[in-house]
Amino acid sequence: MSRREQGSGMNRRKFLKLGLVGTTSTVLATRVLADAAMAYAQERPEAFTFPAPVYRTLGRTGMKVCIVGFGAMLTPEPEVMRIAFEHGVNYVNTSRKYMSGKNEEIVGRALKGLRDKVYVATKIQTEVNTKEAIMRDVEASLKALQTDYIDVIQLDANADPKRIFRPEPREAFETLKRQGKVRFFGAAVHKDPAGVVNALADDRTRFFDTVLVAYNFKSDPAVGKAIARAAQTGMGVVAMKTQAGGYAVSALGSLSPHQAALKWALEDPHVALAVPGMRDLTELRHDIAVMGLPLTAADRRTLAAYGAAVEARFCRLCGSCEGGCPRGVEIGTVNRALMYAEGYREPALAAATYRELPRTASASTCLDCAGCVARCAKGLDIAANMQRAHRIFG
Repeated sequence: MSRREQGSGMNRRKFLKLGLVGTTSTVLATRVLADAAMAYAQERPEAFTFPAPVYRTLGRTGMKVCIVGFGAMLTPEPEVMRIAFEHGVNYVNTSRKYMSGKNEEIVGRALKGLRDKVYVATKIQTEVNTKEAIMRDVEASLKALQTDYIDVIQLDANADPKRIFRPEPREAFETLKRQGKVRFFGAAVHKDPAGVVNALADDRTRFFDTVLVAYNFKSDPAVGKAIARAAQTGMGVVAMKTQAGGYAVSALGSLSPHQAALKWALEDPHVALAVPGMRDLTELRHDIAVMGLPLTAADRRTLAAYGAAVEARFCRLCGSCEGGCPRGVEIGTVNRALMYAEGYREPALAAATYRELPRTASASTCLDCAGCVARCAKGLDIAANMQRAHRIFG
């Protein structure tokens, strides 16, 4: 959950100070690090007890997955993942594009000696479309991950939802499966989640085994209904963006909505698991603690307060506004970049997401527009968001 700690750099001392107490030293990467951990544990004798893992079946893949998976997008330290894996977390989600490929390398280091205990999901890059380029991209992922196979290879459809139905990616995935390099196929969806997930549910070929979809307590009810339909066809549903932007909200004081938001997503029986981003041990312990816990009335009150506080800035990524823009600006992707900058507080990720857009689809196209005619169904000020995005990203 990238919103709780600013900055992604972390030295070993800070790594220890962010919550290592209660973790066995045998899972750490080096003897020096383990010794340091034990010394710090003596300073703080209170220990965190990892809860018993809770597992669900990921659709027709048959994989029994821990309901709290590891979203690795912003994790700079493999030790954090290793600790999670040693305590029952057995699904990790990464991507070829995260950290310009470095994230897969970090995941690969975390998997050493544990590969048979962990299911690995990664995504090909958004701009990779031809069969040959996709094959090369997956080969690069295999090398970075230091593995012979990928459990779930995902097609990132965030730039163009229609991409998941094009023949070349499907041909590439099928070839890779015949070669034993991938096991199952997944689609990743931010934009128009209800529409795309419904389309996947309607696909009689049942090509995709899983769907990684943005889903949180602010999602339109239509998204939940689409997820239910997809799950009923045998698709395994993985929830991402469960924190509704992860914005810092002063109105809540010290009260955190993030555990409540994660519990909300996991309350849906059609969701096999969620993959919250966990940058450090504090975030790992914060997220893993919700396993087996119900969503309470207090949680719902917290979410209501948080939801009201972010109502004016949180984009549901439904995509409905884009049809009203005569210039074809990809408003949802611009808003997602803003969310990474202002909610996640991850400027590098935000800038990288914005740079994926062609200039003609970016907020710069709005500069000489006489007036914004696109309208948000939830009342977001689209023109103000586009202006702010241009100031931030140029």
